[in-house]
Amino acid sequence: MKGSEGCKMEVLTAEEVRKRFGPMFCNEFYTIVDKKIGRAQIIEGCIAKGPIEWDAVNRKRAGGIVESVEVDGTRLCMNVKIGKERVSFGPSSRDVGAQALEGLEVVGDEVETIWLGLAGASVGIGACLAQAPGVVRAEYDDISHIGGAHKVRVKIVTKKMIRMLYSIDDTDTKEGGATWALALKMSREPEISNVGKMLEHRIVQLNPYVKEKTTNCCATVVSFAVEEPKKEILTKKVIEYVAKNTFSKETCVAYYEGLSIPRELVDFGLAAKNSFLATNLAFQAADKSGAIVKVVTGERGAIGAVAGLGCFDLGLKAASLPTDNL
Repeated sequence: MKGSEGCKMEVLTAEEVRKRFGPMFCNEFYTIVDKKIGRAQIIEGCIAKGPIEWDAVNRKRAGGIVESVEVDGTRLCMNVKIGKERVSFGPSSRDVGAQALEGLEVVGDEVETIWLGLAGASVGIGACLAQAPGVVRAEYDDISHIGGAHKVRVKIVTKKMIRMLYSIDDTDTKEGGATWALALKMSREPEISNVGKMLEHRIVQLNPYVKEKTTNCCATVVSFAVEEPKKEILTKKVIEYVAKNTFSKETCVAYYEGLSIPRELVDFGLAAKNSFLATNLAFQAADKSGAIVKVVTGERGAIGAVAGLGCFDLGLKAASLPTDNL
């Protein structure tokens, strides 16, 4: 089989890439797909911040299917379109090297991402990213030269994953418990972490004047990347863990699948920061948006649980009050 430049194509597993080039630095690589909106999210982790920042700037410059890039410490998150588009490195590529994502396609239960790297950036995709945890295999047009002034084009194949959000509220009482801590402990339990990979943990500040609150009036939301056939297993284990460890008789878990939070949920979440909302409104917002509410020990927690979903992608606003100047 020939590559795009007449060279023999070579296919390697992540372990084979590691053996050929030695252990590298990428410690996580997930491709999360939302086919309803034609978008995907690529999440990478590195042992250092420098490569992450350089990759983020270069991929943004090159364009292609990349819509936005975010850096959080040593983790990079790219929001991309499903499909393939031409990349443009610009005149600086000859002097500084370049890296780009040309395409992303979903093929059955796998995701194929197509990468192009020039000069030092060819090491980043050809040797480092291609051996990351989560990689099924890497398909090279030409693997004979990586690094230096060379160009590498590689297709990296991973398992297709989806994003699941689990929002928990009303697990504590005046006597004990803390929802944020319960959620963090839950995400580290082997029976859960072996099914889904935790991405983010977010504490959502709600109206502190609600009389039924314990102290802070906060919901907690955890997002996971999970292979689609395993989502029901993950959901079952999350609910079982919450039921086993809650202190409250009013606990609920609300969950949602996807990369885009519906407007109905966002509006409900923002309203819960400065209003007194009835439980039935929470169930209505969930029904309209496709979220699911699981009553664990009582219905009152549905308000915070649904509100938590709505605020999850709002950044610092999730943890803030309306009066905070952010």
